[in-house]
Amino acid sequence: MEIIEYYSTDNPEFWLEQIKRSDWSAGSYLYELLRTDRLRELCGADTKVLLLVEEEKLMSFCTFAEQDDVRAQELHPWVGFVYTFPEYRGKRRMGKLLERAYQEARRSGAEYLYISTGETGLYEKYGYEFWRMMKDVNGEDSRIYRIAVRRQSDCCLSQA
Repeated sequence: MEIIEYYSTDNPEFWLEQIKRSDWSAGSYLYELLRTDRLRELCGADTKVLLLVEEEKLMSFCTFAEQDDVRAQELHPWVGFVYTFPEYRGKRRMGKLLERAYQEARRSGAEYLYISTGETGLYEKYGYEFWRMMKDVNGEDSRIYRIAVRRQSDCCLSQA
């Protein structure tokens, strides 16, 4: 099992077709944004699409981006489009992607990492705390979760 990044892979067309298999409307939307090369325009030039894979099987995916469906320029970065295929659920595989996003946020010097969702009780298992309700780009309520990101300089462990 490994995490690869969609934009850096040698075969993005293959992985795009795997994302298309998602039975989730937001997964279909992500597929369209990638297919039409608009994801980075919408979410930021440095957006990453993290794919948890085993050989040629896509198990889970998410984005790591400056913006998401809640537009608040002062809040960044965001984890978005979090999805695990049904046959891989219940084994905390999504946690591997969330940890990778956390590490990306840490490297960027972020204070918090945010998630916009309608879910309750899911992200708390991974250390996220409900922060507040905000409106998304469609004017709908979205639950905003965040996790504090410890900066490299804040770490008390010495490097060997």
